Amino acid sequence: MLVGTCRIELIIQESHSLKAKRSVLNHLKDRVKNKFNVSIAEVEGQELWQRAVLGIAAVSSSSRHAEAMIEKVLRFIDNDDRVEVIKIDREIL
Repeated sequence: MLVGTCRIELIIQESHSLKAKRSVLNHLKDRVKNKFNVSIAEVEGQELWQRAVLGIAAVSSSSRHAEAMIEKVLRFIDNDDRVEVIKIDREIL
């Protein structure tokens, strides 16, 4: 069993409050969970209203498949106009 993990830092330009940030992130996380078989959560920056750090994990039997799953999620998030990806850290465990 292998686990693909990813830490992704985001800027939410349109956010002017924590409530607006939570709304964007909850919608994004729900869409990712429904579309892909991964776990996703905000792991840092909960009190910052224009920045967020999401943690993503995918369990697979091969590193290639885990990497491909994470890559698909990253492309999906990158295509969301409400957020800007500023840093990505990936690892296969």
